[in-house]
Amino acid sequence: MILVIITGHYHTFAMLFMQLRGSIGAERGHGMKDLISDIVKALVDQPDQVVVAEIEGEHTVILELRVAKSDMGMVIGKKGRNALAIRTILSAAAGKAKKRYVLEIVE
Repeated sequence: MILVIITGHYHTFAMLFMQLRGSIGAERGHGMKDLISDIVKALVDQPDQVVVAEIEGEHTVILELRVAKSDMGMVIGKKGRNALAIRTILSAAAGKAKKRYVLEIVE
């Protein structure tokens, strides 16, 4: 069982994907964008301030994440662990899309 630590809460990889399963589906069009948005909204104090912009290239998609300044620390986490966990989930979910996804956390 693989555990992902996000701000002190433990979620199994399977549970996280089951909760966000609707966000990953290709039928929604912007699955990865929704996936990141859902994860980050669960972490921050001001979820209405979460904005994810998608910039699509030929082989790479850049997801720009913007949050309230006061929530930036929660998204990044201690030593960047939350940001790394989010990027790991994005990378795993992007395997089916056959594109490279990059998450940029923008101030």
